[in-house]
Amino acid sequence: MSVVALDKHYADKVEIRDRLENFHGNQVVYVHWEDHLMFCAALAFPLPPDMPFGALVQQILPTYYGMHPDFAKIDWSKVRWMIDGAEASPDLAASLKDNGVGHKSCIRFWTPGLDGYKHSRS
Repeated sequence: MSVVALDKHYADKVEIRDRLENFHGNQVVYVHWEDHLMFCAALAFPLPPDMPFGALVQQILPTYYGMHPDFAKIDWSKVRWMIDGAEASPDLAASLKDNGVGHKSCIRFWTPGLDGYKHSRS
């Protein structure tokens, strides 16, 4: 989400700390599991651009979203993906970078048929 500063000299007065060069080869990637408000906002991860998208799905997401009872029921072949506001069909073998994921990208995903604990969206 973009922010517009009311002070036109804002950038001259403030050191921007979330610049790509401050992440030692990683980039910040936001991930949000839609319709599961137990996780009220996207989670932020410092990930290497060359990490395969499949590693995000198989190694990162289970660690953080795996506590939700719906997680074990996900049919990954039916998941709907969006990267930076555009529908996407990620190649799990390709890197995050090759799938169009950049610094401060937001990956959103929907799991058809799963809409939170007892269909509560939470």
